[in-house]
Amino acid sequence: MRFLVVEDDFTSRKLLQKILAPYGEVDVAVNGQESLDAFTAALEEGNPYELVCMDIMMPEMDGQEALKKIREVEKQRGIPGSQEVKVIMTTALDDPKNVVEAYYKGGATSYVPKPIDRQLFLQLLRNIGIIQ
Repeated sequence: MRFLVVEDDFTSRKLLQKILAPYGEVDVAVNGQESLDAFTAALEEGNPYELVCMDIMMPEMDGQEALKKIREVEKQRGIPGSQEVKVIMTTALDDPKNVVEAYYKGGATSYVPKPIDRQLFLQLLRNIGIIQ
């Protein structure tokens, strides 16, 4: 199992790494552009990510834009919707507009508010079939 954590906040990045590490390999990116580069490289290597955890608010390229570009890359490569990478958006924002944009329009699988609750996050991973 391979995961990509995209988070500009050090503490949040470390927490997600710690939660995911027992289940597989965890790579990190600190902004949307790095996530797009890592995602594309993983596809080219034939070792794609099963899950991307991405912050909505980041420098360079925000999570919503990065998610749209990831979905475009998948579409260009003929990856059917049923095989798209699962993407969980994380946000500290108490802003339903951003969540709706990412979740319903951007193609996110789900979202998690910060601070991230470990047990709720693990339950979400079980619900979307990432872990048992």
